Amino acid sequence: MAFGSIRKRCGLTPDNVLMCHIKTRFALMLTMTLALSTIAYVYFSLKPVMHHHTKFNVVNHTQSYTEGLSDKNFVWKIMQTPRALKKLTASISTKPISVLQYVAHPSNYHFIMDEPDKCKQSPFLVLMVPVAPNEVAARNAIRSTWGNESTVQGKAVITLFLVGLTGGSDSEKAQQQLEEESRQHRDLLQSNFVDSYFNLTIKTMVIMDWLATRCPQATFSMKVDSDMFLNLENLMTLLLAPNTPRQNYITGFLMWDRPVNRNKKSKYYVSEELYPEPKYPTYVMGIGYVFSNDLPKKIVEASKDLKPFNMEDAFVGVCLKRLGIKPSRAPDPSQFRTFMKDSKSHDLSKVITTIARSPKQIIEFWQNVTKISP
Repeated sequence: MAFGSIRKRCGLTPDNVLMCHIKTRFALMLTMTLALSTIAYVYFSLKPVMHHHTKFNVVNHTQSYTEGLSDKNFVWKIMQTPRALKKLTASISTKPISVLQYVAHPSNYHFIMDEPDKCKQSPFLVLMVPVAPNEVAARNAIRSTWGNESTVQGKAVITLFLVGLTGGSDSEKAQQQLEEESRQHRDLLQSNFVDSYFNLTIKTMVIMDWLATRCPQATFSMKVDSDMFLNLENLMTLLLAPNTPRQNYITGFLMWDRPVNRNKKSKYYVSEELYPEPKYPTYVMGIGYVFSNDLPKKIVEASKDLKPFNMEDAFVGVCLKRLGIKPSRAPDPSQFRTFMKDSKSHDLSKVITTIARSPKQIIEFWQNVTKISP
């Protein structure tokens, strides 16, 4: 703008015209900023609202990845697992289909540590133990007791541990320790989901996927928790019985007519949106159940069309119901136990499974049954 025009417009002397020039430009910039803000507000107000299922999934997925992790480690973990990042960003969608349906499906995850050749010798029984990454004592207790059995009643048995991603401020160091443990024992599997209570359904489905893709030739498999004592002699006697089916078979501690927990303050809470029925179908308690090895592939397939929820054993029961398969009552249900007071007041020689309160008690139970002195 020419000096004469500014002076005429502002009525200023040449000494003060520069200040007027600055004020004029500031007014123009302020006007443009307000105009752009108005356009942005109208644009975003008219955008479609994210589907409520999808929105819940983004929050849930992000929360699961940040649980137990600092912001720095969360970013580090995502960078270390590009597929997880892809899945997370893919879940931000306005498509009408609910991404929640696919979060727990194992195709969303991949193995960071794997033992794909473990089943080359066609084991009769595969024991899959879901365990937290930091529970080294539990893994070692199992390795020194029932997990050390490779042949029972002439049948080959293998034991594998499944962990998710490590968390905490020292996650990188913990991961290195896991990798060293894997090199030493060759019995660790790790998938790229965050290891937490609310991801147990993911953990179980990843187990099923490993059995279906890496070990379809096994006859039976068992999902057994890391705090369990397992009497393999009694289990093998059950599996070798002539009346034990080798297809569509699953047994353990059966749960009948269990109501769905609708208390939002409970960790067992399941919303009506995820599972609308008031009761679960009959399912097998997740502490330890054995099944014919044709089921993993079928369960994974059935899960594709179901909304997952955090009660992993009940979710497996829902998958079985969809398949038209009912869990079988064990010939002697008392063999699948929950807690036992101690190894002296109960006859451990007759049980198949029971909960131990610590890795030390697993060893004590094992010594009691095998008559090995401490």
